[in-house]
Amino acid sequence: MNQPCKLVHGDVLGERYVIDRVIGEGGMSCVYLAEDLKLPGKQWAVKETLSEPGMQRTVQDEAQLLIKLSHPRLPRIVDFFHDGDNGYTYLVMDYIQGMTLEKYFLGYRGNVNPDFIMELTEQLLDVLEYLHHHEPQVIFRDLKPSNIMLTDQLEVRLIDFGIARSYKHESGEDTVKLGTVGFAAPEQYGGRQSDARSDLYGLGALLLYLSTGGKFSEWITGVERHIRGDLPRELVPVIRKLLQYAPEHRYQSTAEVRSALKRQHSISANLSAAQTSTVPGTLVAAVLGASSGVGTTHSCIAFGHFLASRYGKVAVVEMSAKSTSFSRIQEIAEGGRLGSIRKFEINGIHFWRQTARTEVISLLGGSYDAVVLDLGAYRDSERLEEFLRADLPIVIGSGAEWRRHDVATLARMLSRHPQPSRIYALPLAGEETIQEMRKTLGTNKVYALPLQLDPFEIPDSSRQAIARLFQDYLPQAVRKRRFRFLKN
Repeated sequence: MNQPCKLVHGDVLGERYVIDRVIGEGGMSCVYLAEDLKLPGKQWAVKETLSEPGMQRTVQDEAQLLIKLSHPRLPRIVDFFHDGDNGYTYLVMDYIQGMTLEKYFLGYRGNVNPDFIMELTEQLLDVLEYLHHHEPQVIFRDLKPSNIMLTDQLEVRLIDFGIARSYKHESGEDTVKLGTVGFAAPEQYGGRQSDARSDLYGLGALLLYLSTGGKFSEWITGVERHIRGDLPRELVPVIRKLLQYAPEHRYQSTAEVRSALKRQHSISANLSAAQTSTVPGTLVAAVLGASSGVGTTHSCIAFGHFLASRYGKVAVVEMSAKSTSFSRIQEIAEGGRLGSIRKFEINGIHFWRQTARTEVISLLGGSYDAVVLDLGAYRDSERLEEFLRADLPIVIGSGAEWRRHDVATLARMLSRHPQPSRIYALPLAGEETIQEMRKTLGTNKVYALPLQLDPFEIPDSSRQAIARLFQDYLPQAVRKRRFRFLKN
């Protein structure tokens, strides 16, 4: 129930703060812009809240705690009043010029820059770390878009401390269940006391909300299909763990979240410093066929074997549920057997057959140094999402004159998604064809792939051609390995 604002223009609070106008309201609170009589020209934000019966003393204690906080991402809270007769309390704090994250998000129609999401994550971790390490620990408990202010420089400020509280070690559960539905942790609705992990859940809910265009703020079945394809992939498994129902299954601190993000974005510990790649974390190459029958799977296998000579641990992943290519390869490799386990190994490379997108997220969590995704022929948006988020997106097309149209058509469809690293590979194409396609596609990143009968045994000509495709992503040191596809 919305509580009407009690103060009006011209009212004076505490013989010092002259109310100018209402600048925000909702629920049981109202925020005013006020002029300072002691400091002419100075403006403050005054938050008016109707306290629960008998809670004035507690609210006052919490306000005194908040006044002691000092952090660049928190407004200074400089004064506190409470009206004992009517139950109203007033917090006087810095007036932050800018707009709320909610308005910023709506202004972009839910399509904010992925770099902004990552920067926002870092800033929120920064301020939450301060609050959680304060003595006593402070739990914000309502990390939602309307409670986050963005300055003109897109600097974060938490602006609503109406339900923030200190953590009480003897308390078994929260006395009052507060928080915004959809962003508050499950424990805030009963059963146990909220703690730092409750704020981490709120962070996950906020990030999922931003990453799905405002559609979701809790991790439910199928939500992966709605996560933006251009979101840095290291963020997705972190969001999922932040949103675990039980607090003990989430990250336990902001430090753990930072560590997880860093781990997802770093080189695998299996690689030595001499083998450092130009791409941090797991190198992901996504291979998409302009049409069927152009050699997409054949190329993926060759790419995987090439990368295995430069990286430590490599996987080639089949993402089409209808494809039978990897099934036939597994049958040959394992002596005619095709078990229920969809992962199999050939000379050190892991192959994953018919792998769902939800499983790919876990594969990209750092267990491999390089992953090649076989997306098959372009058909649906889910495959496109993986293509758009890859470090190296590769389109496989035919150099035949009557099939070049397929490559040009796909290029036009992809033109709405800027990808500076995207390249085009045309098996068996001659030099004249390559030059013509570079003009047609408007890019010099069009390469030929020579005849290669066996993708499990790469001749020098193919190795040199593939090296041109991956030239910006190769470790400095080269470890020579040769693979043979052992047929039974």
